[in-house]
Amino acid sequence: MSHSKKRAVSPHTNPASAAPALQTRSRVLEGRPYPLGATWDGLGVNFALFSRHATKVELCLFDDAGETELERITLPEYTDSVWHGYLPEGRPGTIYGYRVHGPYEPTAGHRFNPNKLLLDPYAKSTVGRLDWNATLFGYNMESGDDLTFDERDSAPSMLKGRVIDQAFTWGQTRKPETPWDNTIIYETHVKGFTKLRPDIREPLRGTYAGLATKQVIDYILSIGVTAVELLPVHTFLDDGYLLGKGLSNYWGYNTIGFFSPARRYAANRDFAFAEFKEMVARLHYHGLEVILDVVYNHTAEGNERGPTISFKGIDNASYYRLAPDPRYYINDTGTGNTVNLSDSRVLQLVMDSLRYWATEMQVDGFRFDLATILAREPHGFEEDGRFLDACRQDPVLSEVKLIAEPWDCGPGGYQVGRFSPGWAEWNDRFRDTVRGFWRGDEGKLPELASRLTASADLFNKGGRRPWSSVNFITAHDGFTLNDLVSYNDKHNSANGEDNRDGTSDNLSNNHGAEGPTDNPDIKSLRFRQMRNMLATLFLSRGTPMLVAGDEFARSQNGNNNAYCQDNEISWIDWKSIDEDGRNLAHFTQKLARLRRALAMLRRGRFLTGSYDEEIGVKDIAWINPNGDEMTEADWGDGNAKCMGVLMDGRAQETGVRRVGTDATILLVLNAHDDAVSFKLPEAAGGQRWVRLIDTNQPDEESLSYFPFGDAYTVTGRSLLLFMVRPAEGARADSGPEESFNHVVQAFRSAAAEPVPLPEV
Repeated sequence: MSHSKKRAVSPHTNPASAAPALQTRSRVLEGRPYPLGATWDGLGVNFALFSRHATKVELCLFDDAGETELERITLPEYTDSVWHGYLPEGRPGTIYGYRVHGPYEPTAGHRFNPNKLLLDPYAKSTVGRLDWNATLFGYNMESGDDLTFDERDSAPSMLKGRVIDQAFTWGQTRKPETPWDNTIIYETHVKGFTKLRPDIREPLRGTYAGLATKQVIDYILSIGVTAVELLPVHTFLDDGYLLGKGLSNYWGYNTIGFFSPARRYAANRDFAFAEFKEMVARLHYHGLEVILDVVYNHTAEGNERGPTISFKGIDNASYYRLAPDPRYYINDTGTGNTVNLSDSRVLQLVMDSLRYWATEMQVDGFRFDLATILAREPHGFEEDGRFLDACRQDPVLSEVKLIAEPWDCGPGGYQVGRFSPGWAEWNDRFRDTVRGFWRGDEGKLPELASRLTASADLFNKGGRRPWSSVNFITAHDGFTLNDLVSYNDKHNSANGEDNRDGTSDNLSNNHGAEGPTDNPDIKSLRFRQMRNMLATLFLSRGTPMLVAGDEFARSQNGNNNAYCQDNEISWIDWKSIDEDGRNLAHFTQKLARLRRALAMLRRGRFLTGSYDEEIGVKDIAWINPNGDEMTEADWGDGNAKCMGVLMDGRAQETGVRRVGTDATILLVLNAHDDAVSFKLPEAAGGQRWVRLIDTNQPDEESLSYFPFGDAYTVTGRSLLLFMVRPAEGARADSGPEESFNHVVQAFRSAAAEPVPLPEV
């Protein structure tokens, strides 16, 4: 419909109902409808805003403090649902927002209110802070009726956008482009990781700049990870109800700006975008990738009773999935609203945002919160949905790491293993199976066998690779590794919800005492269990994800839902790391180095367990404590809690038919309380076994050799890793001998190099 014609709209669309009109002093030209957002071209600034249902859009300019509205300029052109104009005198640093006119008809899905200043969805930088009060709501909040219309001006309480100059010199740094097969992910929080770090200058603690300091990077590198995955850094809001309780949205899953880095994490808040780039450049220089946890499934505006801050006031009916009664929102996220990626312009917003971060900000990948929602069409989840198709064909995004959290709160929301080839997915089946096995649950061996080998039952289809399974024991959401072995129950009273929040199904075990204890036997078992789970994570096929602090037994005092704890509960306390924690960090370092050296753990082919007659090799075999292959009776024995996993390094490496030359390995896992005598099986092409890991002897720094057929006493609740010593007579430069020597070198280097934890 042409906007040159009069429209039948609600009485609340009269511009006179907005704040008093301001005189326009700036010269405005037509400009262009693309790119969306505020773009400085070296001469002036082009402003472009999508709104399919608006009747008029006003650009509001503010003083340098972002407090006083100076001008209100009607954007002169409307092209392809985009309102646009060009300010020849516009410059970087210009502070702005929008007032969007149109029908206020909630029962028809429209919530336009020009009294409410709106943040540009494409703003690259923000100014000020959001002051929660009744003026932010499009309706009269005090009445509680969202069909009412509020005429108060929200500008004094609102965030504003700021025009930036995006120029940045990246120098000689390049993206590391670490292959998926070699990737180890380290999930952390920008603020929490360094806020209490004693060897960083106070102004840099908890910032992008702090994460980029030499001592922090040296530590991350020493652990052996290859990618740092940051909890959300897109501009987000603290929920009003949390602020009222003295809490905040610490994790950041409450996005309002998909292009601007959160100012709260910048040492210099006026240049957060530049500081973020500097952090990325430094991490890249040292070979570390940067993956962002991103939240495109919902926004901070909530449901029909939420505030009008950006999308809701720009074009509510386009940006959000609305219920059959369009006054209300579809809530597949559990947060009040759901972003409508079925709309082409909303899909464009998400794709533009992703490309911006992958190109202009140079990040290496994304982890998508509640990713099932992004692949939802009106009828439900679709493997070939618009968003997944768009990512697959995009020349930029098809080359970065894409990780799905493959579930949401809506119907049919659990979709693990169903994302498109090219995607990796969080594998909660790995988490739950490994936790249950080491807790001592019965009947876990059959599923554990699959989880240790990249969950082929879920991911081996469509040419997907083992790396598609992102394996984890813990994540930001839930118990830390230490708390997993120290608490039977959650302890979330600090969250102010009477301990009702957070899951009660943690598959945890306190091993005899709830929380901290001085009992040496309990402490010893807890640390062995932590080593067991870390070793299972690093020695399984798939992509391991480690949560920052788990490597040295960080605790949240039993809080398994610390999303609102921007304090010592969530921040990593570097000063509290004791000798046991340092030893655990060193053990983690050893695991990472062995994983890199053992190619059988990282190969790009799923193991099948079938015998290859052409090359005479069975790639994997499951061994019972008698040293024989597992039988149907063994698999069906619910009381069985010990088995071996034999991976033959001679197995076919690629699609080319040839014998492999990697080290053959044996993994033995015993979740029984008591010791088990395990007969070490024979391995073709070798002469004996070399022990690399025994979680009951974590400080062992020398290699020990064991003949085939030897009965090894496997301590209760422990894990072992062996490697075959190639047969005598093999040349030093032959494949098997070279692989063996490579692993030995990795073992010895880990033993010799301490983890550079800060001195306290």
